[in-house]
Amino acid sequence: MTASPFDHPFLSGLVGDDEIAPYFSAEADLRAMLSFEAALAKAEAAHRVLPGEAARKIAEACAGFSPDLASLRAATARDGVVVPDFIKQLRAAVGEEAGKSLHFGATSQDVIDTSLMIRLKAIAFLFAGRLSAIVKGLDALERLFGGNRLMGHTRMQAAIAITAADRLAAWRAPLTTYRDRLTEQNFPVQFGGAAGTLDKLGPQAAAVRASLAQELGLTDIGQWQSTRLVIADLAGLFASISGSLGKIGQDIALLAQAGDEIEMAGGGTSSAMAHKQNPVAAEVLVSLARFNATALSGIHQSLVHEQERSGAAWTLEWLLLPQMTMATAASLRLAGELAGNIKRLGSA
Repeated sequence: MTASPFDHPFLSGLVGDDEIAPYFSAEADLRAMLSFEAALAKAEAAHRVLPGEAARKIAEACAGFSPDLASLRAATARDGVVVPDFIKQLRAAVGEEAGKSLHFGATSQDVIDTSLMIRLKAIAFLFAGRLSAIVKGLDALERLFGGNRLMGHTRMQAAIAITAADRLAAWRAPLTTYRDRLTEQNFPVQFGGAAGTLDKLGPQAAAVRASLAQELGLTDIGQWQSTRLVIADLAGLFASISGSLGKIGQDIALLAQAGDEIEMAGGGTSSAMAHKQNPVAAEVLVSLARFNATALSGIHQSLVHEQERSGAAWTLEWLLLPQMTMATAASLRLAGELAGNIKRLGSA
């Protein structure tokens, strides 16, 4: 049993996501951290900050390195971050001479935050694809049922007749906006050194950071180690996506309650009432929307990032952002399934 429903042995069947979960594995995090170290050495060698031979040896070691996970766990309990022991182990693999050049000018936060951006960039690409698929599903429903009649409701009371196309348009409109925002979202490298000043790199600092960002496929911006708008903006986008999908779920659950305006396949069964088909996916979309709305307030608390680095605010992000990402993933997965399970919407 686990403490999180997102990787729970059976609850993950409801709110988990097998495609996105691996991006938050220790293996994926370590691969991204190794990519950072190899790219940093290459960028610094290109600007003559360290010898090219050292960069070659670092890249070679990073390509085949497997750390001692038990040692990393024990060291993280002591240090609060994984990087000091990670670098110690990697330095031993690189060798004494080239090891002096490893991680030069960087700090733990550079490695951890950049690893996160590498992985979130890949996730955002997948999310944009899922949003496109949901929009296509809603378009298909409009072609089939757009002219059908629905009762419009305001403040939970019957209002005037609308068409299924009217309801579908309200569902679809924000999703295209989110898809565009995901494809335009910047995922920046974090590279600031001990206190955000890149003091060890002197006049080469900006050039090395630009080369590092290019090597990793990330955006080059100034260090953001204590100004966490990058994280807050992305978390806000995730909460908005799950919120709009939650609105779809709520509407479908209410349509299912009325009984005559929607026909669905794939409903959940009841242990006590064999005749029931529960709108499980629709209900879970509402739950996930509320979960992310609640978690977002915690991310906003992490904007209070004291001085040049905060252990408390940073750790809060680790607790919240992966769960928000997984909730968004589950929302997208369920919404796609739900759109495909609508057999009739409205009445002719």
